[in-house]
Amino acid sequence: MDRIAITGGARLEGEIPISGAKNSAIKLMAASLLTEEPLRLTNMPRLADTRFLGRLLQRLGVEVAESEGADGPETLLTTPEIVSGFAPYDLVRQMRASFNVLGPLLARSGQAKVSLPGGCTIGARPVDLHLKALETLGAKIDLHEGYVYAQAPRGLKGGQIDFPFVSVGATEHTLLAAVLADGETVMTNSACEPEITDLADCLNKMGAKVTGAGTPTIRIEGVSRLSGATHAVLPDRIETGTYALAAAMAGGEVRLTKTRSDFIQALIDKMVEAGVDVTSHADGLTVKRGGGRLKAVELTTDPYPGFATDLQAQFMALMTLAEGESVIRETIFENRFMHAPELRRLGADISVQGGEARVRGVAALEGAQVMATDLRASVSLVIAGLAARGETVVNRVYHLDRGFERLEEKLGACGAQVRRLKGDGAEEVE
Repeated sequence: MDRIAITGGARLEGEIPISGAKNSAIKLMAASLLTEEPLRLTNMPRLADTRFLGRLLQRLGVEVAESEGADGPETLLTTPEIVSGFAPYDLVRQMRASFNVLGPLLARSGQAKVSLPGGCTIGARPVDLHLKALETLGAKIDLHEGYVYAQAPRGLKGGQIDFPFVSVGATEHTLLAAVLADGETVMTNSACEPEITDLADCLNKMGAKVTGAGTPTIRIEGVSRLSGATHAVLPDRIETGTYALAAAMAGGEVRLTKTRSDFIQALIDKMVEAGVDVTSHADGLTVKRGGGRLKAVELTTDPYPGFATDLQAQFMALMTLAEGESVIRETIFENRFMHAPELRRLGADISVQGGEARVRGVAALEGAQVMATDLRASVSLVIAGLAARGETVVNRVYHLDRGFERLEEKLGACGAQVRRLKGDGAEEVE
């Protein structure tokens, strides 16, 4: 099993191009099930998660072709027909978001059998809202032996869906089903993340009639069929924020390109409050930090446009060296402080009680062996290692490979001493 080794102390200087958003790409890939015509996705990230979903889609009848286009990585997805409506546990368990093939399968072919995604290390994340929304659209849902059996032989019907709480996954899943439903669907208390807008934009290019994406109320006028389209995946705001925090942690000056600073304004506000210099420009932002000590700040995670839960672990790493006590409140997922004990192995002073973590800044971190528990936790340990004395080795980095493309290369180009080690401890040959 691969590991990442970081020798701390190197300041970062240079430029990092941001990849397409993982959380958008995987839902856009699922949209290919809705049409027999080709869907071309550009600015595609090459990640473990997109590979997992690609294998599942191929099983369902999607032809998946990857290439390098004029503007970077592309994926062409073509589904002449749905050859199977069965998504087995062995594939769905590898990535929760693959559960979202249920809605498109149901919308296009009228039936599907999809494994429940199972547990998650950062919380239960139930799919009840997904299933209730599909039932509102006229689907018959049965649960048996860990599988969802869904049927809509006469097609889906538009309906009124009022989410009891904001759910990105349920909002996206309902969009993917309702675009082919008969009549109008209205969703209230919808998620407002940029990835929702990106999915709606792509669906509209395919002939859907979606309005209000990016606001709490989304309206979908169902159409009888969708066509193919070409769509560029939006920049990954979590990758953007992660490298911004890495630059702040290590010190130096890093320009992040091919991205948008407005996607992470809540993070930028907290970084500036902590004493980091952040400047926005047309194609991204520049993060600069001199030798002065950071200031402790408080933050609470919230749905977009609030502070993203997917940046909480990385920001906690930054606060380990800040002067004073930081208070970090997690409101989105329970059990999302699993990185705290690993940061303590590096010398951080962190106490956790329920959904609140208190981080008392220390003068320095010391390198150690640590273990990744989830995707965002894994990269928080890399960030901490950039500033720790000596060597930090992050184990179980398959989590990291799910969401960060060429991390060692991108950080290394700015002067970081980061290398990948094979599972047997030998350094990997590039």
